[in-house]
Amino acid sequence: MTETDEAFRQMMEGYGLTTAQIFYYRPDARHLLAEFVWQFYDIHPKFPRLWNFLEFWNTSIEGPINSVVIAHARLIRPSEWRVIDKEFLLH
Repeated sequence: MTETDEAFRQMMEGYGLTTAQIFYYRPDARHLLAEFVWQFYDIHPKFPRLWNFLEFWNTSIEGPINSVVIAHARLIRPSEWRVIDKEFLLH
């Protein structure tokens, strides 16, 4: 299965594109904030992949997190699928 097939399968199962804007304190200068953008397919509202990533960050990365802003969009919705039962030929 290709990466495109996997992404499509996830979208059909309810996954949507999740973007997390992570603001963290720089390890070398704790008074400065830096930004990291994380983007992946995840499930709203529990966001299991995002929580796993944030847990990894807290245990493995020295820069403590200040805040996280989350945006989520389902890319395929049931209303976008229609059954077509007619065919029109031109020319």
